[in-house]
Amino acid sequence: MHSFPTLRSPSHITILGAGLMGRLLAVELARLGHKVEVFEAGSPDAESAAARVAAAMLAPLAESAVTEPGVVRMGMHSLTRWPQLIAQLAAPVYLQHNGTLILWHRQDAPEAARLRLKLEQTQERIPDLPHMQALDSAGVATLEPAVAQRFHQGLYLPGEGQLDNRQLLAVLASSMQQLGVVTHWNSARAPADFAPGSPSQPDWVLDCRGLGARGQWPQLRGLRGEVVRLHAPDVTLQRPTRLVHPRYPIYIAPKENHVFVIGATEIESDDMSPASVRSTLELLSAAYAVHPGFGEARILEIAVQCRPTLPDNLPAVRLVHERVLEVNGLYRHGFMIAPAMLDVVMQVLNTGQSALAPQFDLLLQLEREAAPQP
Repeated sequence: MHSFPTLRSPSHITILGAGLMGRLLAVELARLGHKVEVFEAGSPDAESAAARVAAAMLAPLAESAVTEPGVVRMGMHSLTRWPQLIAQLAAPVYLQHNGTLILWHRQDAPEAARLRLKLEQTQERIPDLPHMQALDSAGVATLEPAVAQRFHQGLYLPGEGQLDNRQLLAVLASSMQQLGVVTHWNSARAPADFAPGSPSQPDWVLDCRGLGARGQWPQLRGLRGEVVRLHAPDVTLQRPTRLVHPRYPIYIAPKENHVFVIGATEIESDDMSPASVRSTLELLSAAYAVHPGFGEARILEIAVQCRPTLPDNLPAVRLVHERVLEVNGLYRHGFMIAPAMLDVVMQVLNTGQSALAPQFDLLLQLEREAAPQP
C-alpha cells in the first residue's frame, strides 16, 4: 500500500483540458492559493468541448428517467452548489431555478404515464427530492400561460434549474486569468508529457480531457448530440420545458433575451459531421408543437458535439499513475453533476479519499496501477 500524496500548500497543479471540469478545477484550486497551469487543445471559446453545446439544465428528478440514483443525488448537491460557485466568479452568470415543466399531447399519454411512474419511483428512493406536481389544464395555464391552449395536462418538477453554459464557460476563463492561472490554449498535452512529483514538474496532473483522453482510457466512447439554438421574440417560456414523445422526446431551455436551446438527439456515434436533416426536422417540429411562435424564430446555430461516456454511462475518478488523476465520463449530465464531481475531486486531493463519493454511489479508483513485472 502506497501513501496517497495529498496536496500541500501551495501545490503546483497541471490540468489537461479546459472544458467544464477543467475550468472549474482550475478556478477552485487557484482560489485556494495553488499554482495552476492548464493545457487545452482548443481555444478559450471551448469550441471542442461538449459543454459548449449543452443546454445546461440542472434537473435531477427529470433526468432520473435515464440515469441512476447516485447521479440524481449529485444533481441535488449541485443545485445548492452552483449559486455558491458562481458567486465567487469574476462576473455574473445567468442561473434560474424555476423548475421543469413536462408536457405531452393526448396521443402520448401512455408514454407520459410510464415517465410519471419512473419519477414516482425515484421519489420513493430519494425522498429529499421536491415532490412533482400533476397539472390539469388550469395548472398548466397558471404555470406557463404561453402553452395553455395546446396542452391540458403536465407535470411540474419544482426546484430544478438551468444556467447559461456559454456565459459560464467565458466567465470561468476570465476568472482563471484574474486568478493567475497560466493557460496554454491550442496546446494539446497528455499525462505522459509530465513526471509529477519530480523536480521542476507539477505536484499533480489532473486529466479532464473528455474524449481527448481515449488514448489512455479506451473504454470512453462518444455519444453524439445535436442541438438547435433559436432566437424567438414571439415565445416566452418561464422554465425548461420537456415534451414527452415515444420517438424524439425533446427539451426547450429558455435563455436570456428570447434565445432558446432545443435538444437533444442521442446517437451512439462519435461522428462530428454536421447535423442530419432528420434530426433537425424532429427537433424543430417538436419545438413548433410546443409553441407556434417558434415557426417565426431565427435559427442561430445547429450544433453537434459528442459527450464523453463510459460503458455504464456513469462518471468516474481514477488514479492511473501516482499523482495523475483522471476525471471523465460525465455523459449528458455535465452541468448537473460538475459541482458534485468538483467537490469529490477536491476531497480526494486534500485527504486521499472522499466522504461525498459514497452518497453519490461514485466508485473511486484510487489505488495506483501496479508496475509491470520484468
